[in-house]
Amino acid sequence: MQVILSIKPEFALKIFEGTKKFEFRRALFKNRKVEKVIVYASSPISKIIGEFDIKSIKYDELSSLWEETAEFSGISEEYYLSYFKGKESGYAIEVKNARQYKKKQCIKESYGIKAPQSFAYVK
Repeated sequence: MQVILSIKPEFALKIFEGTKKFEFRRALFKNRKVEKVIVYASSPISKIIGEFDIKSIKYDELSSLWEETAEFSGISEEYYLSYFKGKESGYAIEVKNARQYKKKQCIKESYGIKAPQSFAYVK
């Protein structure tokens, strides 16, 4: 099973550069059989630009999660705290085998869907 995740372009590119090994989420998809993430880089790119396998999914209290993921978070602690504002805990999807596509894909043409706000299941 796989999902398409909408990720801001600056963070999506860091995943493929290898400097961001954790993708943070306030809420997560319910199906725990998801093994692959297809990366949709949101505006202004608005295209599918690659994919990665899920090594693990961490769920923890925010300070513990940050302590464990900070080195390869790809974001500042200030941004992290701002993103999770109002939450006591969060998710970190650990990236494995990130592969950037040579040619960006249109989500509508490739999957027949509109860009998801957060994520969408795909086959």
